[in-house]
Amino acid sequence: MKSAVSAVEPLTKQEIRSKILIKLKKQKEEDRRIKSCLIKRKLFKQAVFKKAKRVMFYIALKGEVETKEMIEAAQRLGKIIAVPVCVRNKASLRPALLDSLAHLKRGPYGVSEPVISRFIALKDLDLVITPGVAFDKKGNRLGRGKGYYDRFLSNIPKDTPSIGLAYSLQILLAVPVTTHDVNVKKVLFA
Repeated sequence: MKSAVSAVEPLTKQEIRSKILIKLKKQKEEDRRIKSCLIKRKLFKQAVFKKAKRVMFYIALKGEVETKEMIEAAQRLGKIIAVPVCVRNKASLRPALLDSLAHLKRGPYGVSEPVISRFIALKDLDLVITPGVAFDKKGNRLGRGKGYYDRFLSNIPKDTPSIGLAYSLQILLAVPVTTHDVNVKKVLFA
């Protein structure tokens, strides 16, 4: 008699994205705040962060690791902060200098961006902090499905460090990747 064991099909990127986004929405605000604080401490202890003069952060969407306190603390340390500005007609991101979190407007896809965009060259970035829906410990990243960060990360100099920030529920054993997906050099999570 043959065994009726069938192979389990791996989840698609969209299925993973949907499951993780639901988990992120269900996460308690207090847990999110505590974990973001722990992740901030981990980031600020990193040698690449301490050495970096110009850091590109992201402005967190609801559910993502919160970056507001990180940005403000990094500015107090004298770091020059850039955040991504979405250039929709080119389906790309450009780093723009951030003077103050008070001077933001709602950009495409609901992402906050500086009211006035003063761009910084990719080669001038010392560190790129990256969001993601899911990561694995190898640095493979699953974004929101538009490819903006993959295109951006493929264009920064190869020696520019990139760090993904995530909650532990976003860390998977393996993230499905294709040839155009670009990983981050390190993932910090709590």
